[in-house]
Amino acid sequence: MEQSSRANSNSIQPMDPKLLELLVCPLTKSVLRYDAKRQELISSAARLAYPIRDGIPIMLPDEARQIDETER
Repeated sequence: MEQSSRANSNSIQPMDPKLLELLVCPLTKSVLRYDAKRQELISSAARLAYPIRDGIPIMLPDEARQIDETER
């Protein structure tokens, strides 16, 4: 059984740097910061954190969580 095909969703997975360069916040079109520990892409401008599930960024504002001032 291949370990790479059975990635644990709770483990910290690296984000492809090239993909991160291409992605922007869908609301503000601003750059995103990768939070590896929480597996999220952070938009400081929109004050939203977009989840990454099974290595796939979920770039839907309805799926994002609000972030507070300390997380920006």
